[in-house]
Amino acid sequence: MKYFPFFMELSKKSVLLIGGGEVAERKLDLLLKANAKLTIVSPEFTDYITELINNNNNITIITDNYKEEYMNNSYSFVIAATNNESLNEEIASHANHKGILVNVVDKPNICDFIFPSILERGPITVAVSTGGSSPVLARLLRTKLETLIPGAYGRLAKIVSENRIPVRKKLINSKSNRIFWEQMLNGKFVELVLSGQDDEAVKYLNQEIKIFDEQKKGEGEVYLVGAGPGDPDLLTFRALRLMQQADIALYDRLVHPSIIDLIRRDAQKIYVGKQRDNHTVRQEEINDLLVRYAKEGKRVLRLKGGDPFIFGRGGEEIDTLVDNNVSFQVVPGITSASGCSAYSGIPLTHRDHAQSCIFVTGHLKKGKLDLNWKKLIQPNQTIVFYMGLVSIDIICTQLIANGLDPKTPCALIQQGTTPSQKVYTSIVKDMSELVNEKKPLAPTIFIIGFVVSLRDKLNWFNTD
Repeated sequence: MKYFPFFMELSKKSVLLIGGGEVAERKLDLLLKANAKLTIVSPEFTDYITELINNNNNITIITDNYKEEYMNNSYSFVIAATNNESLNEEIASHANHKGILVNVVDKPNICDFIFPSILERGPITVAVSTGGSSPVLARLLRTKLETLIPGAYGRLAKIVSENRIPVRKKLINSKSNRIFWEQMLNGKFVELVLSGQDDEAVKYLNQEIKIFDEQKKGEGEVYLVGAGPGDPDLLTFRALRLMQQADIALYDRLVHPSIIDLIRRDAQKIYVGKQRDNHTVRQEEINDLLVRYAKEGKRVLRLKGGDPFIFGRGGEEIDTLVDNNVSFQVVPGITSASGCSAYSGIPLTHRDHAQSCIFVTGHLKKGKLDLNWKKLIQPNQTIVFYMGLVSIDIICTQLIANGLDPKTPCALIQQGTTPSQKVYTSIVKDMSELVNEKKPLAPTIFIIGFVVSLRDKLNWFNTD
Protein backbone atom coordinates (compact mmCIF):
# COMPACT_ATOMS: atom_id res chain seq x y z
CA MET A 1 0.00 0.00 0.00
CA LYS A 2 1.66 3.18 -1.22
CA TYR A 3 -0.72 5.65 0.46
CA PHE A 4 -2.32 5.23 3.85
CA PRO A 5 -5.98 6.31 3.73
CA PHE A 6 -7.44 8.47 6.48
CA PHE A 7 -10.12 11.14 6.83
CA MET A 8 -9.25 14.56 8.22
CA GLU A 9 -11.53 17.07 9.91
CA LEU A 10 -10.87 20.35 8.03
CA SER A 11 -13.37 22.77 9.54
CA LYS A 12 -10.71 24.05 11.95
CA LYS A 13 -7.75 23.67 9.61
CA SER A 14 -6.06 26.25 7.39
CA VAL A 15 -5.15 25.25 3.84
CA LEU A 16 -3.01 27.09 1.29
CA LEU A 17 -4.10 26.74 -2.35
CA ILE A 18 -1.78 28.17 -4.98
CA GLY A 19 -3.42 28.69 -8.35
CA GLY A 20 -6.53 30.40 -9.69
CA GLY A 21 -7.28 28.53 -12.91
CA GLU A 22 -9.32 25.49 -13.91
CA VAL A 23 -6.91 23.12 -12.19
CA ALA A 24 -7.50 24.90 -8.88
CA GLU A 25 -11.29 24.86 -9.37
CA ARG A 26 -11.48 21.08 -8.93
CA LYS A 27 -9.66 21.17 -5.60
CA LEU A 28 -11.48 24.24 -4.37
CA ASP A 29 -14.90 22.59 -4.60
CA LEU A 30 -13.81 19.65 -2.46
CA LEU A 31 -12.14 21.82 0.17
CA LEU A 32 -15.16 24.08 0.53
CA LYS A 33 -17.42 21.03 0.99
CA ALA A 34 -15.19 20.08 3.93
CA ASN A 35 -15.45 23.64 5.37
CA ALA A 36 -11.70 24.24 5.22
CA LYS A 37 -10.32 27.73 5.91
CA LEU A 38 -8.71 28.58 2.58
CA THR A 39 -6.05 31.00 1.50
CA ILE A 40 -5.70 31.24 -2.29
CA VAL A 41 -2.67 32.78 -3.97
CA SER A 42 -2.86 33.75 -7.65
CA PRO A 43 -2.40 36.88 -9.80
CA GLU A 44 -5.81 36.19 -11.40
CA PHE A 45 -8.83 33.94 -10.93
CA THR A 46 -11.43 32.27 -13.15
CA ASP A 47 -14.96 33.61 -13.08
CA TYR A 48 -16.07 30.51 -11.21
CA ILE A 49 -13.46 30.97 -8.47
CA THR A 50 -14.26 34.68 -8.25
CA GLU A 51 -17.91 33.81 -7.65
CA LEU A 52 -16.97 31.35 -4.91
CA ILE A 53 -14.72 33.94 -3.27
CA ASN A 54 -17.53 36.52 -3.25
CA ASN A 55 -19.98 34.08 -1.65
CA ASN A 56 -17.83 32.31 0.93
CA ASN A 57 -16.41 33.73 4.16
CA ASN A 58 -13.94 30.87 4.54
CA ILE A 59 -11.75 32.13 1.69
CA THR A 60 -8.89 34.63 1.95
CA ILE A 61 -7.26 35.72 -1.30
CA ILE A 62 -3.79 37.01 -2.09
CA THR A 63 -3.85 38.53 -5.57
CA ASP A 64 -0.19 38.10 -6.40
CA ASN A 65 2.32 35.71 -7.90
CA TYR A 66 3.46 33.02 -5.48
CA LYS A 67 6.33 33.92 -3.13
CA GLU A 68 7.89 31.66 -0.54
CA GLU A 69 6.94 34.14 2.18
CA TYR A 70 3.27 33.25 1.63
CA MET A 71 3.94 29.76 2.95
CA ASN A 72 4.19 29.26 6.70
CA ASN A 73 3.56 26.61 9.33
CA SER A 74 0.05 27.82 10.13
CA TYR A 75 -1.18 25.73 7.20
CA SER A 76 -2.07 22.06 7.66
CA PHE A 77 -1.19 21.38 4.04
CA VAL A 78 -0.46 23.07 0.72
CA ILE A 79 -1.87 22.41 -2.74
CA ALA A 80 0.12 23.43 -5.81
CA ALA A 81 -2.45 23.83 -8.59
CA THR A 82 -0.91 26.23 -11.09
CA ASN A 83 -0.48 25.49 -14.79
CA ASN A 84 3.28 26.04 -14.43
CA GLU A 85 5.03 22.71 -13.83
CA SER A 86 8.34 24.19 -12.64
CA LEU A 87 6.52 26.54 -10.24
CA ASN A 88 4.56 23.62 -8.81
CA GLU A 89 7.81 21.76 -8.19
CA GLU A 90 9.27 24.85 -6.49
CA ILE A 91 6.21 25.07 -4.23
CA ALA A 92 6.63 21.40 -3.31
CA SER A 93 10.28 21.99 -2.43
CA HIS A 94 9.40 24.93 -0.17
CA ALA A 95 6.71 22.87 1.58
CA ASN A 96 9.08 19.96 2.15
CA HIS A 97 11.68 22.35 3.60
CA LYS A 98 9.12 23.75 6.04
CA GLY A 99 7.72 20.32 6.97
CA ILE A 100 4.28 21.03 5.49
CA LEU A 101 2.36 18.31 3.66
CA VAL A 102 1.95 19.12 -0.04
CA ASN A 103 -0.17 17.96 -2.95
CA VAL A 104 0.97 18.77 -6.48
CA VAL A 105 -1.79 18.36 -9.04
CA ASP A 106 -1.05 15.58 -11.57
CA LYS A 107 2.37 14.91 -10.03
CA PRO A 108 1.89 12.01 -7.61
CA ASN A 109 5.62 11.30 -7.47
CA ILE A 110 6.27 14.54 -5.52
CA CYS A 111 3.06 14.51 -3.44
CA ASP A 112 2.90 13.76 0.27
CA PHE A 113 -0.79 12.95 -0.19
CA ILE A 114 -3.26 12.63 -3.05
CA PHE A 115 -6.96 13.35 -3.48
CA PRO A 116 -9.11 10.25 -3.94
CA SER A 117 -12.23 9.99 -6.05
CA ILE A 118 -15.06 10.60 -3.59
CA LEU A 119 -18.59 9.21 -3.29
CA GLU A 120 -20.89 11.01 -0.84
CA ARG A 121 -24.12 9.72 0.65
CA GLY A 122 -24.97 12.24 3.37
CA PRO A 123 -22.59 11.56 6.27
CA ILE A 124 -21.22 8.51 4.41
CA THR A 125 -18.03 9.15 2.45
CA VAL A 126 -16.35 6.54 0.27
CA ALA A 127 -12.92 7.30 -1.15
CA VAL A 128 -11.30 5.43 -4.05
CA SER A 129 -7.69 5.80 -5.07
CA THR A 130 -5.33 4.12 -7.51
CA GLY A 131 -2.31 5.73 -5.88
CA GLY A 132 -2.18 8.35 -8.62
CA SER A 133 -1.56 5.74 -11.32
CA SER A 134 -4.92 6.22 -13.04
CA PRO A 135 -7.34 8.92 -11.85
CA VAL A 136 -9.75 7.99 -14.67
CA LEU A 137 -9.94 4.40 -13.39
CA ALA A 138 -10.60 5.70 -9.87
CA ARG A 139 -13.54 7.73 -11.20
CA LEU A 140 -14.89 4.69 -13.05
CA LEU A 141 -14.70 2.62 -9.86
CA ARG A 142 -16.51 5.37 -8.00
CA THR A 143 -19.23 5.31 -10.65
CA LYS A 144 -19.66 1.56 -10.11
CA LEU A 145 -19.96 2.13 -6.37
CA GLU A 146 -22.61 4.78 -7.00
CA THR A 147 -24.78 2.10 -8.61
CA LEU A 148 -24.30 -0.17 -5.58
CA ILE A 149 -24.93 2.44 -2.88
CA PRO A 150 -28.26 4.21 -3.44
CA GLY A 151 -28.66 7.81 -2.33
CA ALA A 152 -31.07 6.64 0.38
CA TYR A 153 -28.09 5.33 2.36
CA GLY A 154 -27.44 8.92 3.36
CA ARG A 155 -30.87 9.06 5.03
CA LEU A 156 -30.17 5.69 6.62
CA ALA A 157 -26.93 6.95 8.15
CA LYS A 158 -28.71 10.05 9.48
CA ILE A 159 -31.48 8.00 11.11
CA VAL A 160 -28.94 5.62 12.67
CA SER A 161 -26.94 8.57 14.01
CA GLU A 162 -30.05 10.14 15.55
CA ASN A 163 -30.94 6.88 17.31
CA ARG A 164 -27.52 5.72 18.50
CA ILE A 165 -27.77 7.40 21.90
CA PRO A 166 -31.37 6.29 22.64
CA VAL A 167 -30.39 2.71 21.76
CA ARG A 168 -27.24 2.90 23.88
CA LYS A 169 -29.29 4.08 26.87
CA LYS A 170 -31.51 1.02 26.60
CA LEU A 171 -28.73 -1.44 25.74
CA ILE A 172 -25.88 -0.54 28.04
CA ASN A 173 -23.97 -3.75 27.27
CA SER A 174 -21.71 -3.11 24.25
CA LYS A 175 -22.22 -6.64 22.90
CA SER A 176 -26.00 -6.27 22.98
CA ASN A 177 -25.69 -2.89 21.29
CA ARG A 178 -23.59 -4.36 18.50
CA ILE A 179 -25.86 -7.37 17.94
CA PHE A 180 -28.92 -5.13 17.86
CA TRP A 181 -27.50 -2.89 15.15
CA GLU A 182 -26.28 -5.90 13.16
CA GLN A 183 -29.85 -7.19 13.13
CA MET A 184 -31.32 -3.80 12.28
CA LEU A 185 -28.89 -3.07 9.46
CA ASN A 186 -29.45 -6.43 7.82
CA GLY A 187 -33.19 -6.56 7.75
CA LYS A 188 -36.55 -4.84 7.59
CA PHE A 189 -35.37 -1.56 9.16
CA VAL A 190 -33.01 -0.88 6.25
CA GLU A 191 -35.57 -1.88 3.67
CA LEU A 192 -38.12 0.54 5.11
CA VAL A 193 -35.64 3.42 4.88
CA LEU A 194 -34.48 2.54 1.37
CA SER A 195 -38.08 2.35 0.18
CA GLY A 196 -38.74 5.87 1.52
CA GLN A 197 -40.70 4.88 4.66
CA ASP A 198 -38.52 6.74 7.19
CA ASP A 199 -41.25 7.24 9.81
CA GLU A 200 -42.19 3.56 9.65
CA ALA A 201 -38.51 2.64 9.97
CA VAL A 202 -38.10 4.67 13.17
CA LYS A 203 -41.33 3.20 14.56
CA TYR A 204 -40.07 -0.31 13.75
CA LEU A 205 -36.71 0.48 15.39
CA ASN A 206 -38.41 1.60 18.61
CA GLN A 207 -40.59 -1.50 18.64
CA GLU A 208 -37.63 -3.79 18.17
CA ILE A 209 -35.56 -2.22 20.93
CA LYS A 210 -38.35 -2.96 23.41
CA ILE A 211 -38.45 -6.68 22.59
CA PHE A 212 -34.79 -7.20 21.70
CA ASP A 213 -33.25 -10.50 22.69
CA GLU A 214 -29.70 -11.10 21.48
CA GLN A 215 -30.27 -14.86 21.61
CA LYS A 216 -33.36 -14.67 19.41
CA LYS A 217 -33.12 -14.97 15.65
CA GLY A 218 -34.26 -11.98 13.69
CA GLU A 219 -37.41 -11.92 11.59
CA GLY A 220 -37.03 -13.61 8.22
CA GLU A 221 -38.08 -12.13 4.91
CA VAL A 222 -38.41 -13.22 1.28
CA TYR A 223 -37.07 -11.17 -1.63
CA LEU A 224 -38.85 -12.05 -4.87
CA VAL A 225 -36.43 -10.63 -7.42
CA GLY A 226 -36.60 -10.46 -11.20
CA ALA A 227 -33.20 -11.24 -12.70
CA GLY A 228 -34.05 -9.90 -16.15
CA PRO A 229 -33.35 -11.67 -19.44
CA GLY A 230 -29.66 -12.45 -18.89
CA ASP A 231 -27.37 -9.43 -19.08
CA PRO A 232 -26.24 -8.63 -15.49
CA ASP A 233 -26.09 -4.91 -16.34
CA LEU A 234 -29.89 -4.94 -16.65
CA LEU A 235 -30.41 -5.74 -12.96
CA THR A 236 -32.00 -2.98 -10.91
CA PHE A 237 -30.09 -1.36 -8.03
CA ARG A 238 -32.51 -2.86 -5.53
CA ALA A 239 -32.18 -6.34 -7.04
CA LEU A 240 -28.41 -6.26 -6.71
CA ARG A 241 -28.59 -4.95 -3.15
CA LEU A 242 -30.95 -7.68 -2.00
CA MET A 243 -28.90 -10.33 -3.78
CA GLN A 244 -25.92 -9.20 -1.73
CA GLN A 245 -27.65 -9.40 1.65
CA ALA A 246 -29.60 -12.66 1.29
CA ASP A 247 -28.66 -15.63 3.50
CA ILE A 248 -30.07 -18.21 1.10
CA ALA A 249 -31.00 -18.09 -2.59
CA LEU A 250 -33.43 -20.21 -4.60
CA TYR A 251 -32.87 -19.68 -8.32
CA ASP A 252 -34.41 -20.81 -11.60
CA ARG A 253 -32.94 -22.41 -14.71
CA LEU A 254 -33.49 -19.20 -16.67
CA VAL A 255 -31.21 -17.13 -14.43
CA HIS A 256 -27.93 -16.57 -16.26
CA PRO A 257 -24.76 -17.88 -14.49
CA SER A 258 -23.17 -14.40 -14.54
CA ILE A 259 -26.11 -13.16 -12.44
CA ILE A 260 -25.88 -16.05 -10.00
CA ASP A 261 -22.24 -15.04 -9.44
CA LEU A 262 -23.49 -11.72 -8.04
CA ILE A 263 -25.32 -13.38 -5.16
CA ARG A 264 -23.56 -12.91 -1.82
CA ARG A 265 -20.57 -15.24 -1.89
CA ASP A 266 -21.32 -17.04 1.38
CA ALA A 267 -25.07 -17.37 0.77
CA GLN A 268 -26.46 -20.89 0.41
CA LYS A 269 -27.59 -21.42 -3.18
CA ILE A 270 -30.34 -23.88 -4.09
CA TYR A 271 -31.26 -24.71 -7.68
CA VAL A 272 -35.02 -25.11 -8.11
CA GLY A 273 -35.22 -24.81 -11.88
CA LYS A 274 -37.71 -26.52 -14.08
CA GLN A 275 -37.28 -28.01 -17.51
CA ARG A 276 -39.89 -29.50 -19.76
CA ASP A 277 -41.02 -32.77 -18.22
CA ASN A 278 -38.29 -32.48 -15.58
CA HIS A 279 -39.22 -30.39 -12.56
CA THR A 280 -36.24 -30.52 -10.20
CA VAL A 281 -38.44 -29.11 -7.44
CA ARG A 282 -42.23 -28.86 -7.76
CA GLN A 283 -43.79 -25.41 -7.36
CA GLU A 284 -45.55 -26.44 -4.15
CA GLU A 285 -42.22 -27.51 -2.66
CA ILE A 286 -40.63 -24.18 -3.65
CA ASN A 287 -43.45 -22.33 -1.91
CA ASP A 288 -42.93 -24.41 1.23
CA LEU A 289 -39.18 -23.83 1.19
CA LEU A 290 -39.66 -20.06 1.05
CA VAL A 291 -41.91 -20.20 4.11
CA ARG A 292 -39.67 -22.59 6.04
CA TYR A 293 -36.45 -20.66 5.53
CA ALA A 294 -38.11 -17.33 6.35
CA LYS A 295 -39.61 -18.82 9.54
CA GLU A 296 -36.07 -19.82 10.50
CA GLY A 297 -35.12 -16.15 10.45
CA LYS A 298 -33.30 -16.21 7.12
CA ARG A 299 -33.32 -13.55 4.41
CA VAL A 300 -34.45 -15.60 1.44
CA LEU A 301 -33.75 -14.58 -2.15
CA ARG A 302 -36.14 -16.02 -4.73
CA LEU A 303 -34.37 -15.21 -7.98
CA LYS A 304 -36.40 -15.61 -11.15
CA GLY A 305 -35.52 -15.00 -14.78
CA GLY A 306 -37.21 -12.00 -16.39
CA ASP A 307 -39.97 -10.51 -14.24
CA PRO A 308 -41.53 -12.55 -11.40
CA PHE A 309 -45.08 -11.55 -12.34
CA ILE A 310 -44.88 -12.27 -16.07
CA PHE A 311 -45.14 -16.04 -16.55
CA GLY A 312 -42.96 -16.42 -13.47
CA ARG A 313 -45.51 -17.78 -10.97
CA GLY A 314 -44.48 -15.06 -8.56
CA GLY A 315 -48.12 -14.45 -7.68
CA GLU A 316 -48.49 -18.05 -6.50
CA GLU A 317 -45.40 -17.77 -4.33
CA ILE A 318 -46.36 -14.57 -2.53
CA ASP A 319 -49.90 -15.90 -2.09
CA THR A 320 -48.36 -18.66 0.02
CA LEU A 321 -46.22 -16.13 1.90
CA VAL A 322 -49.27 -14.04 2.75
CA ASP A 323 -51.15 -17.11 4.01
CA ASN A 324 -48.21 -17.87 6.32
CA ASN A 325 -47.62 -14.30 7.55
CA VAL A 326 -44.16 -14.09 6.01
CA SER A 327 -42.79 -10.65 5.15
CA PHE A 328 -41.74 -10.19 1.54
CA GLN A 329 -40.95 -7.64 -1.12
CA VAL A 330 -41.08 -7.87 -4.89
CA VAL A 331 -38.46 -6.40 -7.20
CA PRO A 332 -39.54 -6.22 -10.85
CA GLY A 333 -37.13 -7.31 -13.55
CA ILE A 334 -36.92 -6.50 -17.23
CA THR A 335 -39.16 -9.09 -18.82
CA SER A 336 -37.65 -11.22 -21.57
CA ALA A 337 -39.89 -9.83 -24.28
CA SER A 338 -38.71 -6.29 -23.64
CA GLY A 339 -35.03 -7.14 -23.11
CA CYS A 340 -34.64 -9.58 -26.00
CA SER A 341 -36.54 -7.43 -28.48
CA ALA A 342 -34.47 -4.35 -27.57
CA TYR A 343 -31.19 -6.26 -27.95
CA SER A 344 -32.40 -7.57 -31.31
CA GLY A 345 -33.30 -4.20 -32.77
CA ILE A 346 -37.02 -5.08 -32.83
CA PRO A 347 -39.33 -2.51 -31.22
CA LEU A 348 -42.43 -4.21 -29.88
CA THR A 349 -44.55 -1.23 -30.88
CA HIS A 350 -44.02 1.27 -33.68
CA ARG A 351 -46.23 4.03 -35.01
CA ASP A 352 -46.16 2.61 -38.53
CA HIS A 353 -46.40 -1.11 -37.73
CA ALA A 354 -47.89 -1.97 -34.33
CA GLN A 355 -49.98 -0.03 -31.83
CA SER A 356 -50.41 -2.92 -29.41
CA CYS A 357 -48.45 -5.88 -28.12
CA ILE A 358 -49.61 -9.08 -26.47
CA PHE A 359 -47.56 -11.55 -24.36
CA VAL A 360 -48.52 -15.22 -24.59
CA THR A 361 -47.14 -18.40 -23.04
CA GLY A 362 -46.11 -21.06 -25.54
CA HIS A 363 -45.86 -23.70 -22.82
CA LEU A 364 -47.57 -26.92 -23.82
CA LYS A 365 -50.00 -28.60 -21.45
CA LYS A 366 -50.65 -32.24 -22.30
CA GLY A 367 -49.29 -31.56 -25.80
CA LYS A 368 -51.76 -28.74 -26.50
CA LEU A 369 -51.94 -24.97 -26.50
CA ASP A 370 -55.31 -23.77 -25.28
CA LEU A 371 -55.30 -20.21 -26.64
CA ASN A 372 -57.81 -17.81 -28.15
CA TRP A 373 -56.10 -17.77 -31.54
CA LYS A 374 -58.62 -15.38 -33.11
CA LYS A 375 -57.95 -12.75 -30.45
CA LEU A 376 -54.20 -12.96 -31.04
CA ILE A 377 -54.60 -12.09 -34.71
CA GLN A 378 -55.40 -8.40 -34.68
CA PRO A 379 -54.32 -5.67 -37.11
CA ASN A 380 -51.19 -3.77 -36.12
CA GLN A 381 -50.47 -6.01 -33.15
CA THR A 382 -47.19 -7.68 -32.14
CA ILE A 383 -47.43 -11.17 -30.65
CA VAL A 384 -44.70 -12.41 -28.29
CA PHE A 385 -44.55 -16.04 -27.25
CA TYR A 386 -42.61 -17.03 -24.14
CA MET A 387 -41.30 -20.62 -23.87
CA GLY A 388 -42.50 -21.34 -27.39
CA LEU A 389 -39.54 -23.25 -28.85
CA VAL A 390 -41.05 -26.74 -28.43
CA SER A 391 -44.46 -25.59 -29.62
CA ILE A 392 -43.26 -23.51 -32.57
CA ASP A 393 -44.91 -25.79 -35.14
CA ILE A 394 -48.28 -25.66 -33.36
CA ILE A 395 -48.07 -21.88 -32.96
CA CYS A 396 -47.34 -21.19 -36.62
CA THR A 397 -49.93 -23.71 -37.86
CA GLN A 398 -52.70 -22.39 -35.63
CA LEU A 399 -52.01 -18.72 -36.38
CA ILE A 400 -52.16 -19.32 -40.12
CA ALA A 401 -55.26 -21.52 -39.77
CA ASN A 402 -57.00 -18.71 -37.89
CA GLY A 403 -56.31 -16.02 -40.45
CA LEU A 404 -52.75 -14.73 -39.98
CA ASP A 405 -50.96 -13.88 -43.23
CA PRO A 406 -48.42 -16.71 -43.71
CA LYS A 407 -45.86 -14.15 -44.90
CA THR A 408 -45.96 -12.17 -41.63
CA PRO A 409 -42.35 -11.47 -40.47
CA CYS A 410 -41.23 -13.22 -37.30
CA ALA A 411 -38.09 -13.69 -35.21
CA LEU A 412 -36.90 -16.33 -32.79
CA ILE A 413 -34.40 -14.96 -30.28
CA GLN A 414 -32.10 -17.40 -28.52
CA GLN A 415 -30.58 -16.48 -25.13
CA GLY A 416 -31.28 -12.80 -25.69
CA THR A 417 -29.12 -10.01 -24.16
CA THR A 418 -26.23 -12.43 -23.55
CA PRO A 419 -23.06 -13.10 -25.59
CA SER A 420 -24.81 -16.30 -26.82
CA GLN A 421 -27.68 -14.35 -28.37
CA LYS A 422 -28.75 -15.47 -31.83
CA VAL A 423 -31.67 -14.11 -33.82
CA TYR A 424 -33.39 -16.19 -36.49
CA THR A 425 -35.71 -14.21 -38.77
CA SER A 426 -38.18 -15.63 -41.23
CA ILE A 427 -41.86 -15.54 -42.11
CA VAL A 428 -44.43 -17.48 -40.11
CA LYS A 429 -45.00 -20.26 -42.65
CA ASP A 430 -41.24 -21.02 -42.79
CA MET A 431 -40.21 -20.59 -39.14
CA SER A 432 -40.90 -24.20 -38.08
CA GLU A 433 -38.65 -25.50 -40.86
CA LEU A 434 -35.94 -22.99 -39.90
CA VAL A 435 -36.04 -24.16 -36.27
CA ASN A 436 -35.69 -27.79 -37.33
CA GLU A 437 -32.67 -26.81 -39.41
CA LYS A 438 -30.85 -24.45 -37.02
CA LYS A 439 -31.87 -26.14 -33.74
CA PRO A 440 -31.74 -23.03 -31.53
CA LEU A 441 -31.19 -23.41 -27.80
CA ALA A 442 -33.57 -22.41 -25.01
CA PRO A 443 -34.49 -20.01 -23.59
CA THR A 444 -36.12 -18.32 -26.55
CA ILE A 445 -38.59 -15.57 -27.33
CA PHE A 446 -40.76 -15.78 -30.44
CA ILE A 447 -41.87 -12.41 -31.90
CA ILE A 448 -44.47 -12.17 -34.67
CA GLY A 449 -45.40 -8.97 -36.44
CA PHE A 450 -44.30 -6.42 -39.01
CA VAL A 451 -42.00 -4.75 -36.41
CA VAL A 452 -39.58 -7.61 -37.15
CA SER A 453 -38.93 -6.05 -40.57
CA LEU A 454 -37.14 -3.20 -38.77
CA ARG A 455 -34.39 -5.44 -37.39
CA ASP A 456 -31.96 -5.07 -40.31
CA LYS A 457 -31.99 -1.31 -39.86
CA LEU A 458 -32.17 -1.05 -36.05
CA ASN A 459 -29.98 -3.96 -34.95
CA TRP A 460 -27.16 -2.78 -32.64
CA PHE A 461 -26.26 -5.83 -30.54
CA ASN A 462 -25.24 -8.10 -33.35
CA THR A 463 -23.81 -11.36 -32.05
CA ASP A 464 -25.35 -13.70 -34.60
